Amino acid sequence: MSAPMSAPTDAAVTFPTRIFSGIQPSGGLTLGNYLGALKRFVEKQDQGIETIYCLVDMHAITVWQDPERLRHQTREAAAAFIAAGIDPKRSILFNQSQVGAHAELAWIFNCIARMGWMGRMTQWKDKTAGKNAEAQSLGLFAYPALMAADILVYRATHVPVGEDQKQHIELTRDIAIKFNNDYGVNFFPVAEPVIEGAAARVMSLRDGTKKMSKSDPSDQSRINLTDDADTIAKKFRKAKTDPEPLPDTVEGLADRPEARNLVNIYAGLSGTTAPEVLAQYGGAQFGTFKPALADLAVSVLSPITTEMNRLMADPAEIDRILGDGADRADAIARPVLEEVYDIVGMVRSRRR
Repeated sequence: MSAPMSAPTDAAVTFPTRIFSGIQPSGGLTLGNYLGALKRFVEKQDQGIETIYCLVDMHAITVWQDPERLRHQTREAAAAFIAAGIDPKRSILFNQSQVGAHAELAWIFNCIARMGWMGRMTQWKDKTAGKNAEAQSLGLFAYPALMAADILVYRATHVPVGEDQKQHIELTRDIAIKFNNDYGVNFFPVAEPVIEGAAARVMSLRDGTKKMSKSDPSDQSRINLTDDADTIAKKFRKAKTDPEPLPDTVEGLADRPEARNLVNIYAGLSGTTAPEVLAQYGGAQFGTFKPALADLAVSVLSPITTEMNRLMADPAEIDRILGDGADRADAIARPVLEEVYDIVGMVRSRRR
């Protein structure tokens, strides 16, 4: 990552609190997405903060996607947001490709960001390790600039993200600061990552050292938001654990990744903390704890799954909601982009 930069100071410029976050519709959403993202999004919405949530379908195509499947997954992700509690009237919910300002600002940021910054992105290095990097798409290399545009086209001040995305927010901050410095303005805020809670990083049910992922070959490694109650219960019963009972304190989970993961999932689903979970279940065997966790998960997730299924039965209504959200998002983003063009020096005789 580049060295930290200093932004121009201007006491007259203040940025109202605005939250932006996005999820790729490149596969079915999981319990990890719910606890690490959707549940947090609903909490922010309910705090009365301006919230903008985006299905980043342009990011999804940095690797090839089947077009019909991408359309289905975009609608399914929208259904998950709504079923989890996102109110499209209180929050803005849309898919990225419907708001052209994202791609337009990304080009400006491609010219602000440095090649070295992009090359040091951990996810790029992980995805190309041992492979021919020259065979990867340019989009896969450059997409952090698009991610910065997603955030800054709304001049968002806070971005809920998983721990694995924190580096991209640092890059967004660097791009904002460099733009401000290059043009002698204080136009873009330096956004803050928001990483909260014990379950912000939910791990695999088969390997507590790996993140729960929709791309894992084993369906037993994750809880899908489309899983029915019986499937959820079976997956938790079969989740990998160790032979020891649960400890009385969180320190006792230090070298027990699978146990720690299940305790954190219980805490996330119940709205409590890991110490509170252990105060109730410390000393219990997993034969007692896993059924209790399964029952809790079913009680929380089954209503979401049922509502998702209802929404998916009417894709035209989902499209209408996303279109309305895109119109509201564009009303914020387009004026910001036009100001950027003016700052950069573009002649804009025709306003779009």
